Amino acid sequence: MHRRARRAAGIDLGTTNSLVAVVRDASGNGALPDTLPDKRGRHVLPSVVRYLDNGDAVVGDAAQDAAVGDPLNTIASVKRLMGRRPEEVAALRGKLPWRLVSTQGEARGETESAVARIDTAAGPKTAVEVSSEILRTLRRRVEDTLDATLDSVVITVPAYFDDAQRQATKDAAKLAGLDVLRLMNEPTAAAVAYGLDRPDHVEEGVIVVFDLGGGTFDVSVLKLDKGVFRVLATGGDTALGGDDFDRLIAEHLMRKAKDRGEVALDDSPETLRALLRAAREFKEALSELPETTQRIELPGGQSWEQSLTRETMNALIEPLMNQVAAVCRETLHDAGVAPDEVAEAVLVGGSTRMPCVRECVEEVFGRKPLTSLDPDRVVAIGAAIQAGALVGAAPRDDMLLLDVVPLSLGIETMGGLVEKIIPRNTAIPVSRAQEFTTFKDGQTGLSVHVVQGERELVSECRSLARFELKGIPPMTAGAARVRVTFRVDADGLLMVEAEETTRGVKAGVEVRPSYGLSDGEIEAMLRDSMAHASDDLVARRLKEREVEARRVIEALDSALAADGDELLEPGEADVIQRARDRLQSALDGDDADAIAAAIKALEQASEAYVARRMNRGVERAVRGRKVGEFN
Repeated sequence: MHRRARRAAGIDLGTTNSLVAVVRDASGNGALPDTLPDKRGRHVLPSVVRYLDNGDAVVGDAAQDAAVGDPLNTIASVKRLMGRRPEEVAALRGKLPWRLVSTQGEARGETESAVARIDTAAGPKTAVEVSSEILRTLRRRVEDTLDATLDSVVITVPAYFDDAQRQATKDAAKLAGLDVLRLMNEPTAAAVAYGLDRPDHVEEGVIVVFDLGGGTFDVSVLKLDKGVFRVLATGGDTALGGDDFDRLIAEHLMRKAKDRGEVALDDSPETLRALLRAAREFKEALSELPETTQRIELPGGQSWEQSLTRETMNALIEPLMNQVAAVCRETLHDAGVAPDEVAEAVLVGGSTRMPCVRECVEEVFGRKPLTSLDPDRVVAIGAAIQAGALVGAAPRDDMLLLDVVPLSLGIETMGGLVEKIIPRNTAIPVSRAQEFTTFKDGQTGLSVHVVQGERELVSECRSLARFELKGIPPMTAGAARVRVTFRVDADGLLMVEAEETTRGVKAGVEVRPSYGLSDGEIEAMLRDSMAHASDDLVARRLKEREVEARRVIEALDSALAADGDELLEPGEADVIQRARDRLQSALDGDDADAIAAAIKALEQASEAYVARRMNRGVERAVRGRKVGEFN
């Protein structure tokens, strides 16, 4: 009986195209990574899935060819919906060439669900299910080509994918019957594919990986030090890519057609698909030629010839290229790196074939980028090298990659403030802990709210998870010690645990959020944090003063209720009450300095009373005990 071997592979699950690569012996030349073609010799698999009435799914070129004729059942660029909440997906209705069912519950006549679905002839489908069809097709390609069982993979994701998007990718792999060894950031995979971690290439230095694909844009600044990769900073835009170039070109084509009046255009999905296909053909042709003329075919037999120059195309997409350049400069600034410190710039993604993109990279980073590897295949090759290293099938098993947390992680503290525990751009895997305490006397429970973002207030950040720590011994406020530990694994997934250190009670949560951030939310959060930095500091200072004031008032009220009648001198109560009222009035305003002054005045007014309480407490503690007992 023939027993099939088991193999590991690297998969680039892209917005526009997907590929699979493996490391295999090359006839005495050692283990070499390469992408695998289908039976017709095509390495690239279009990330397009068409659903049929009988429930079957067609994936790749055949699905893409049917997009114009059957747009409602043909799903492309589904990666942009991965990890998105139902209300975010619902907001896209009317902007996509297929129908959306807001929630799973809506499809079943129910009211609530955490996952949005696309309406198809085979029934409602989630982005995870659509992606699993692509992964299943790539899995069959490996098994048919190598006569081996593929069950372990490294899948690449954009560096800016958040926890929800990463978890959605893992779920898709699981649905396709694949075990994910690791999720690997796409820019890091590209650097590995170029062998930039090898001592014979660069022993140390700064490497920039510029990844502009069909649906997303990432730029990563990597530091190489004696074979160890460390990601200094990442930037990007999860809603910017070749698809957006196509859309601008398609809008231009539509305007030209209407100006000429030769064809009747409508806003149907079929027309939109046809214009987008024509725009992509123009874009690809103008990457090689300064000018081209194409015949644009529309549904219903309409067609017309249209000319377009590279200069005009560059002008159409100039606003997007300005965004790209701005992100690159911001990421260099975040990394603390000047352009002249960059040793190499690597291009990834089919959109980097465009001359204007390469000129942008050279202008920002001050050097010609590396282009010797196919930008469509480079990410999959890097993932295959990593997969081989993880299963011991590649010679570079000493390779070490340190990716980073794209946004700061922390918890909510009193006053709606964020206490950051793992800062943005911290290398992963990582574990960080910090101690917190209780706010009220006798508090036996603690609510832990995990958040993600760069702003100072919880309301301006993203909520990831909540859980309760119960069983804290009742103590005075501030006496309990609660240790909160954040752990981020190599895939960027988060585990949070809280432990009361005296009794040892624990609670925790693995952050598997209901999918996820809206397009562009991460980069918007970063830009907001920069734009509002000074305002946030003022707001944080005000909140901190408000929390301090409430703590002072609560402690004073508790003390007065316990022994105020016994320890207060004549007239002292009125002085303290007036100071307390002034502090309460200051709390109703928004002046941090006024609150601080009122706190100080109340502390001064109650200073003698507090001293008498302390002295009496000490007397009670030592009464009837010998001096030697305190040694």
